[in-house]
Amino acid sequence: MAIVTISCEMGSGGVEIGRAVAERLGYRFVDTELITEAAHRYGLLEEKLSSLDETKPSILERFDTETRRYLTVSQAIVYEFAMEDRVVIIGRGGQFLLREVPHAIRVRVTAPFEMRVKRVMKKMPSQMGEALDVRSATELVRRNDAEKGGRVRYLYGVNWADPAFYDLVINTEKLAVNAAVELVATLANRPELRTTEAGRQLVANRTLAFQVQAALAAHPETRKSRISVEAENGVVTLEGTSALDDAEEVARAVPGVRDVRIRQMEIPPIPPFVG
Repeated sequence: MAIVTISCEMGSGGVEIGRAVAERLGYRFVDTELITEAAHRYGLLEEKLSSLDETKPSILERFDTETRRYLTVSQAIVYEFAMEDRVVIIGRGGQFLLREVPHAIRVRVTAPFEMRVKRVMKKMPSQMGEALDVRSATELVRRNDAEKGGRVRYLYGVNWADPAFYDLVINTEKLAVNAAVELVATLANRPELRTTEAGRQLVANRTLAFQVQAALAAHPETRKSRISVEAENGVVTLEGTSALDDAEEVARAVPGVRDVRIRQMEIPPIPPFVG
């Protein structure tokens, strides 16, 4: 058993490969629709969630507590699906969120830019009922690349195209979908990538930590405070400079939390001005 994350450029065929891998392995296919359904449990609006999934936050949004709540919930949901094991997760930064999980296979699907533009031109009429010219398709693909790359850079501070973040990079210029599926399925069945108890516990700890962070980001008394969260076997540690009493109360209400510990961070004094 394993977790497969797939990061893909528009027109690369990554979604089709991910769906076929899930069918081949008998895994659950986690796409935008399933993520949106899960987000409804947290009271998120689909329009806002879709916007943040497809674009990088604006300068104003980066300082907005509601945007932070949406992003935190989105990350919590990825981990909730990862808890199920035997899943294929498309996008959502899964390759970075789960990078320390030993049984998570991080796949990137790419193709030359011009080829991706041609594929988008061919595919869009069936999806949107209208044809795209070369100029429009080129701009659409270029903008999509920039927005996805910018979103990952904002959230994780890395270049999403860096091959060092992936276990397998597939160029679909030559490889057909069935060949790519064979590569991923073979990797997923490798004994060294099977789920261990330690790996399962790591995912459980991270899932609980993100669920607590999501609860803090939604609560009116804690949403504006920067509070870091760690979890281990149901014991949650909160670290921050303010609102920690309220944060403790919020954390204790999250299902799965057995105990809460507080680490108060001291704010260094501001040195006096010397003229």
